Amino acid sequence: MTSEVLKVEKLKKVIGKRTIVSDISIELSKGEIFGFLGPNGAGKSTTIKMIVGLSKITEGNIYVGGCSVKKDFKGAMRNIGCIVENPDMYKYMSGLDNLRIFAKIYDGVDEARINEVIKIVDLERAIKDKVKTYSLGMKQRLGIAQALLHNPKLLILDEPTNGLDPAGIKDMRELLRKLSSETGLTVLVSSHILGEMQQMCDRIGIINKGKIITVKTVDELLNISQKGDRTVLILESDDNEKAITLLTSMSITSSILGDGVHIETTKERVPELIKTLTLAGVGIFGMDRQETQSLEDVFMKLTGEEK
Repeated sequence: MTSEVLKVEKLKKVIGKRTIVSDISIELSKGEIFGFLGPNGAGKSTTIKMIVGLSKITEGNIYVGGCSVKKDFKGAMRNIGCIVENPDMYKYMSGLDNLRIFAKIYDGVDEARINEVIKIVDLERAIKDKVKTYSLGMKQRLGIAQALLHNPKLLILDEPTNGLDPAGIKDMRELLRKLSSETGLTVLVSSHILGEMQQMCDRIGIINKGKIITVKTVDELLNISQKGDRTVLILESDDNEKAITLLTSMSITSSILGDGVHIETTKERVPELIKTLTLAGVGIFGMDRQETQSLEDVFMKLTGEEK
């Protein structure tokens, strides 16, 4: 038995002679929201398909709630609720009737549990309306209610905010946070909206070319470029044009923007550039490091997608 809600252990998928993913290992704890990121073709969807039993494992293993996908497939799947993009519903039936139909798939899901998940996703006022009248955000909530009927330990959402407006995205984020904090549900979510993942997730796993290249908290990722890597400085001087010329001669990238000269360099070169500017007679009024770095910046850097 494993203490983690999800444990992916040295996972490998080979199709024909092509290795799609190799040596994927991640662990998710109770109540955690884990973001799974990767460029198109990186192996993200293939990994998710193996976790939910839609694709056969070539090597390695997956444990969900302590149950091995290989040895106890039904037990593992009982611990998973899943939505891939937009959930399929019977549009000419009410939300309630949809849930009643899906409840029949599972043992022990009674009317009380149906009402409980309706309350959790905040659909009480619209649950008796036909699904065709629902907004996309409401359909997503109904889909999550469906996925939660059998009280899984792990909820997997693939691109859950696709097509949602900003208000709908915010509602989805708040719902997932509520589920993780109040019920202890573990959530694995993939999305291409990196700014939203930054606000939603506790940890992020980035996959590229079939391999996990890093798993870190959001704060750790946003600070990933500090030591020995490129940093951005904002220089206030009395002669920005001269500063640009001197920095260019040092092969240091710089440009004049509204709040001063933006300099891209490494921490180790800062004393050198300050000395060069000062000796050349450039008056320095101030120099600050630009701390704002987005998850998108880090993602592009780590996956080599920078232009």
